[in-house]
Amino acid sequence: MNTLTAPLNAKATSAAVWLNKVPEVTLSFWVIKIMCTTVGETGADYLAVNAGLGQTLTRVGMTALLIAALFVQLRKRRYTPWIYWLTVVLVSIVGTQITDLFTDGMGVSLYLSTSVFAVLLAIIFAVWYAVERTLSVHEIFTRRRELFYWSAILCTFALGTAAGDLATEALGLGFTWGLVIFSGLIAATYAAWRMGGNAVLTFWLAYILTRPLGASLGDLLTQAKAYGGLGLGAMWTSALFLTIIVLLVAKAQYASNGSAKTPAAH
Repeated sequence: MNTLTAPLNAKATSAAVWLNKVPEVTLSFWVIKIMCTTVGETGADYLAVNAGLGQTLTRVGMTALLIAALFVQLRKRRYTPWIYWLTVVLVSIVGTQITDLFTDGMGVSLYLSTSVFAVLLAIIFAVWYAVERTLSVHEIFTRRRELFYWSAILCTFALGTAAGDLATEALGLGFTWGLVIFSGLIAATYAAWRMGGNAVLTFWLAYILTRPLGASLGDLLTQAKAYGGLGLGAMWTSALFLTIIVLLVAKAQYASNGSAKTPAAH
């Protein structure tokens, strides 16, 4: 799959390209992203339930780890695969827990939480564009843009979790149909991009949709057969997907280290 994002702005300098803090949006990007979303769903459940940490301790611990990862990520001068994707995994877990806190802890309707997160994301995008005049992930090479970027990413995970739960649980579609429907929506977004649709818009739509897709996949794999799942369990599913993520990120890190030694090639 080719990138779903627009080419670099003509005004972007070679230094800006070199310092971009976000990976190229390739097939590998989407594979890792979907697996991160699944781990966010299954990992949060495993820590809170199977590992016996409970919801409160899991939320506090994962939020602390996310803050630490973001601190390291923001200090990097360019895209560094291991810390970037570690941050995405932690954002996925925390985003899931935010939605679960509203839904399970506070009894907020999934209809309401989905709407609130959608409005909040729209506000983040509106302010981001008003300040920077671009939402392209090809141009995340300033601290302010990166802060906008990670704020949007966290909100997409919370929104995607709420929308996924709304579709599979509140609307009664189930995990299999949820997986089919969100896959279809992503395919339609890709087709729209291929036919000349706005690259930045289709990227962010796909990014949002991969969250409920990953959540539906995670639930399908982990939930008991009596509830419409395959019964693999949160621990084994999380371990499998984390292993694949680590292998893909290690490959990207190796390639990144090699490119860093030969900047003239860029």
